[in-house]
Amino acid sequence: MNFNLSLLKENLDNMSLSISDEAVSRLDRFAGMLAEKNKLFNLTAITDPDGIAVKHFADSLSVMTVCDLQSAGKILDLGTGAGFPGVPLLAANPDLDVAFMDSTAKKLGFISSALEDLDLSASFINMRAEDAGRDKEYRESFDLAVSRAVAPLNVLCEYALPLVKVGGSFIAMKGANAEAELSEAQSAVKKLGASLAKTVDVPLTDGKRTLLVFEKVSPVSEIYPRAGGKIKKSPL
Repeated sequence: MNFNLSLLKENLDNMSLSISDEAVSRLDRFAGMLAEKNKLFNLTAITDPDGIAVKHFADSLSVMTVCDLQSAGKILDLGTGAGFPGVPLLAANPDLDVAFMDSTAKKLGFISSALEDLDLSASFINMRAEDAGRDKEYRESFDLAVSRAVAPLNVLCEYALPLVKVGGSFIAMKGANAEAELSEAQSAVKKLGASLAKTVDVPLTDGKRTLLVFEKVSPVSEIYPRAGGKIKKSPL
């Protein structure tokens, strides 16, 4: 086993979640591929069995506590990196319609190869979020966007919300600073046509996570998203 299965199950039990044996098998194979590919180029700093179980797998699967993924429609994993949270969610729910977005082609190539080995399918968008948000093909086209460890919330909202349909949702996966980030992002959330639907604390064995769930209530102004430099230098 390439990750600590008992630790994953403990964390899933704490969230009142369970996954199939087939999903566990997929996650184990993915963990092995992740560790092997990480020797060739940097995908993640977390490669130990306990870290993979909690920080990658349990953390990613926590999205299932706040959203009925089976009826979620088109899902965007924004800034997916090595495939989180999208790959674990897809491993546990193989019928999902997931698009992985990242600006690094090598990382998307790894995910694509891994999913092929796991007999899972998805789509891939090798773009910066701010460019995709101005592209007619992707702007306000997703029912659900999820993002983990990409940017502070006031920046992340400008990346994500232009990509979400009116009536859709955005889930920001945050750690210990979630409350402070949310306070600083109030203006951004309002300007980008969203409202906070709920805040859910997730009890993981290595510390609390917080899922911030936003509803898209109105279209985003054409002036957003701005160019990436402006988003980071002058958050809304």
